[in-house]
This record gives sequence, structure tokens and C-alpha cells, in this order.
Amino acid sequence: MFGMTSSRSRRKTALATAFGLSAAGAALWAGVGAAQPAHAAGLPAPDHVVVVVFENHAYSQVIGSSSAPYINSLKTGGASLTQSYGVTHPSQPNYLQLFSGSNQGVTDDSCYSPGFSSAPNLASELIAAGKSWGSYNETLPSQGSTTCSSGKYARKHNPWFAFSNVPTGSAKTMTQFPTDYTTLPKVSFVVPNLCNDMHDCSVGTGDTWLKNNLKAYADWAKTHNSLLVVTFDEDNRLSGNKIPTVLYGQSVTPGSTSGTTYNHYDMLRTLEGLAGLTTHAGNAATAKDITGIWAS
Repeated sequence: MFGMTSSRSRRKTALATAFGLSAAGAALWAGVGAAQPAHAAGLPAPDHVVVVVFENHAYSQVIGSSSAPYINSLKTGGASLTQSYGVTHPSQPNYLQLFSGSNQGVTDDSCYSPGFSSAPNLASELIAAGKSWGSYNETLPSQGSTTCSSGKYARKHNPWFAFSNVPTGSAKTMTQFPTDYTTLPKVSFVVPNLCNDMHDCSVGTGDTWLKNNLKAYADWAKTHNSLLVVTFDEDNRLSGNKIPTVLYGQSVTPGSTSGTTYNHYDMLRTLEGLAGLTTHAGNAATAKDITGIWAS
């Protein structure tokens, strides 16, 4: 196949030169239609990525803690970012930054009007590229509901509702998380409710919830070219906004760590790259890919 492609390019170059194009122009024209790299250099190409976001705990409160045995088992069998940081405080701007590379002018946790922004974001980029997107939101009253709060549900942790270019119906309830993992979107986010995300309840509560709800997917991802990312929005305001971030799946080197400093913009850029996107939303355009943890 490579030889056929090279031969075809040489014929195109010869034709372009015959038509009077410059050498540079001939080379450019000859390359039209050639295969282009689908993923950022150094990043794997998982079939599915599931991102779970927890709340308000520092790295030292989770990593190495006996209260989080499951998250630490993911660390042991996967990779840990030892210098991972939230961008700001409080919660809501961090979610927007992780999802769109900007806080979109939101600096607090107040309830905004749904769909106020048309800025690029992870979901809109995936949709534009013909790839699938979805979110699974625990205690969301119903699929696509834009209510601000309901019981233990809080929309401030669900940034997709801020964007007019993200269908509200792509926000599903946690009960809709599939058991056939081959039907998962290319990229999806999972957001526990205010208790299970460790906001109102303990680290142990969130850790148990993660094991009960995502362990089966994590085990499957290990042998099915897929990835689980577990991260936090912000710390407890006492640790310089240093947060736990663990990655687990077939494409991750077991037991690996990275001491490079990363933040939500770097994670967003990496998620874009893992999905084969060539666009970058907001500050992800000048961020860096997560490296040093991927299996060859």
C-alpha cells in the first residue's frame, strides 16, 4: 500500500509540474488526499474514553489513603499524575475549563442560563468530527434536564449545559450508562452526585461508588483498547490546588507516574488528541499533551 501511495504521489507531482506549478506547489498538490495522522504524536488511540470527575479533595487526601483503596488500585495498575492541578476555585469554573478550555466568564457557582455560550468545547469538537459524545450524570432528574438542582444533583458540575452547540439530550442519567461497553461514546464524562463525588460525603463513599459503578468498565477497558480517567475539579483549598488524577486502561503503562505539571487545559488537550481531534478548544490550544505514561 505504501508503494502504491508513493507511486501515485510521484505521478501527481509529475502532472502538476507539467501544468506549470512550482516545485513547492506540485508537492502540496501531490499530497492532497494522502492519509493524514489521526492522533497527536505520542498519544494512543483508544476506542472509548470515560472521564470521572470527583470533588474538592487534594492529592494527599486520596493517593496513598486507606480510605480510597479502589482509586489506589487503579493507580497501581495504571498511571498517576503526581503534579496535577485544578485551575481556580470554586468548582463550576474548573468544570468549564476542563470541558472547554475557558471558564466562559463564569467565576462562581451560581446558576447560569442554559446554552449561553457557543464557544468550542470537547463535545462540539467531537460532534463536528463525526465522533460520538455523551455524559452520564447521577441523580439528573431526566435525560436532558436543565434544572439547576434536584436533591443531590447539582448542574454546576455539568458544564455541557452551558453550550448551545451541545445537544441537551446527550446528557443522560447514570442509570443509562451502558452495560455493553462497545456502545459507549468515543468520549464520555461521568459525574457522581453531591454525595458520591465526595463533595458532601467522605472519600470512602466516593471510592466505593467508583468501584461499584465503574470497575466493570475499567476491567473491560484493560483488554479492549479503552481508557478510564479519574480526576478532581479542585482541591480542598489547602494544597495549592493539587488534585489526584489517575488513568487506567490497555494503553497505560501499569505502575507508571508522571511528575510533569499538568492542569485541566492539558487534560482537555490530551482528551482531544486521544480522540483524534485536530482542533483545540480555548486554552487547550497552547496546553501540552500528557506524556510518559503510555504503553508502546
